[in-house]
Amino acid sequence: MIYYKSGSENSVINSNDLEYGLYSALVKIGSRKKVLVVPPDCTRFHSRAGEITTLLYKYYKGSLKDILPALGTHTPMTDQEIEKMFKEVPKELFRVHDWRKDVVTVGTVPGEYVSKLTNGALDYPWPAQLNKLIVNGGHDLIISVGQVVPHEVIGMANYNKNLFVGCGGSEGINKSHFVGAVYGLENLLGKADNPVRSLLNYASDHFISHLPVVYVQTVIGRDETDKLIIRGLFIGDDVEVFRLAAELSVKVNFTQFDKPLKKVVVYLDPSEFKSTWLGNKSIYRTRMAMADNGELIVLAPGLKEFGEDKEIDKLIRKYGYRGTPATLASLKENEDLRNNLGAAAHLIHGSSEGRFSVTYCPGHLTREEIESVNFKYADLNEMLKKYNPEKLKDGFNKLPDGEEFYFISNPALGLWSTKERLKK
Repeated sequence: MIYYKSGSENSVINSNDLEYGLYSALVKIGSRKKVLVVPPDCTRFHSRAGEITTLLYKYYKGSLKDILPALGTHTPMTDQEIEKMFKEVPKELFRVHDWRKDVVTVGTVPGEYVSKLTNGALDYPWPAQLNKLIVNGGHDLIISVGQVVPHEVIGMANYNKNLFVGCGGSEGINKSHFVGAVYGLENLLGKADNPVRSLLNYASDHFISHLPVVYVQTVIGRDETDKLIIRGLFIGDDVEVFRLAAELSVKVNFTQFDKPLKKVVVYLDPSEFKSTWLGNKSIYRTRMAMADNGELIVLAPGLKEFGEDKEIDKLIRKYGYRGTPATLASLKENEDLRNNLGAAAHLIHGSSEGRFSVTYCPGHLTREEIESVNFKYADLNEMLKKYNPEKLKDGFNKLPDGEEFYFISNPALGLWSTKERLKK
């Protein structure tokens, strides 16, 4: 059921509109006594989920008992990050999702179905796992908040991904990520319907239809001054709310080119991107636009690690971003990688497959560390002088010396592709 829907590629939903839309939906839902809110963490700061969560707290007051940020495999939020993203919300309401210890398996998708989805490439059963607070918390309303935007693992982010991945368990996250890697990133990006989404929809329909889940989905775009704004707000309790948001995101978040881009410079906000696990969105989201033998430069002042998780960080350092054949070979020969298919999928996604070069300019990692995982290295300070994010505009830029390149200030907010590759 759709409780509220508003938006178009030209809409501007301001804070008053956001409050009106959200509260209109909550009135239709009716009063509740024990509410759980599941927002994204600070890596999705621009989703406006923080503002929405604050509005939910003001509306429900004492009935809002728990807030569970959908960390996935990310590190827990700090007090400072919580204060910045969720203003005026008491810290004691926040719970930490532990993807290794705090999960229960609510059902298992048969291997036959996984085989059907992957055309026989994989036939393992998939465990649908959720944080035990979602399953056993006794809440009479669970509000999942987030942004629908192109995503490298599941085509379009959010909806039930916020639950089964954001609040999922180790095996469920790893195996779902590998389904996406096998299917192929270019086949996934920007597609609302794909094998990974089908996997999660099966779990929603068969295993959690009894839970009182409502989804609050935003679509974020930019206005003519390049300011981030809400273009769409969709609130409901079934897949239709996701489909509506995904259709709008295609119009708002996709940038298409007639010709491939020879040089792209991407800036990673240090408050959002501290690892290549997240920072490689600069690769995922631009690869369909990059020309063969092109150059991608990543300005990453906050980069201090490879994986958000210590175990995954260790695996990335060990195996590096060396392309699909090398990763699959390592998978066959090494048990540690076989036991973490999510990391293996990430290594595949994070490689340019030798088609274009990737130069990272990190704030904290050394040249040796960057080059050890198969990226090129450049000094951050030197590159910031040349490509000053404060002086560049999103889109095509030209330096005084005549150098031309395409600049992206936040790769998490869109997908860039040639028209030809997007049609495939």
